[in-house]
Amino acid sequence: MPQTEFDIRAIKLGRDVTAEDVCEDLEFLDDWEERYRYIIDLGKQLPPMPEALRTEDRFVRGCQSQVWLVTEYDGDADTLYLAVESDALIVRGLGAIILTALNGKTPKEVADYDMDGFFERIDLLRHLSPTRGNGLLAMVGRIKQEAATLAA
Repeated sequence: MPQTEFDIRAIKLGRDVTAEDVCEDLEFLDDWEERYRYIIDLGKQLPPMPEALRTEDRFVRGCQSQVWLVTEYDGDADTLYLAVESDALIVRGLGAIILTALNGKTPKEVADYDMDGFFERIDLLRHLSPTRGNGLLAMVGRIKQEAATLAA
């Protein structure tokens, strides 16, 4: 089977599907079973990450599932591109939610973005197990740390 080229800049989450879109879609859904399905479907929009990119330095610690985070910074455009991979569908979806808010932004915008406010608006952390919530916050922390370094 031929390997397709992985293009982190082609990920549409954050551009075609924004955090505002996620808020509106989740508010429309009646219960959390439907919302979980939506989150999993969102994760299916992420391209598969090649094994070669699933390295130890990209592994996110603090997650119950295996999670890898790839970042690419375009200094000319002052843009941070993000990709997430996980062995768990729901975690992949949670990563996709993060990307809707942070992908394709400047490092300063990423560092300054109120993720806690976003998660509160969609009432997400209350509906995750403590270990899933910790993993979600670990992903956000890793992205924000990298963004803060670039923004400095």
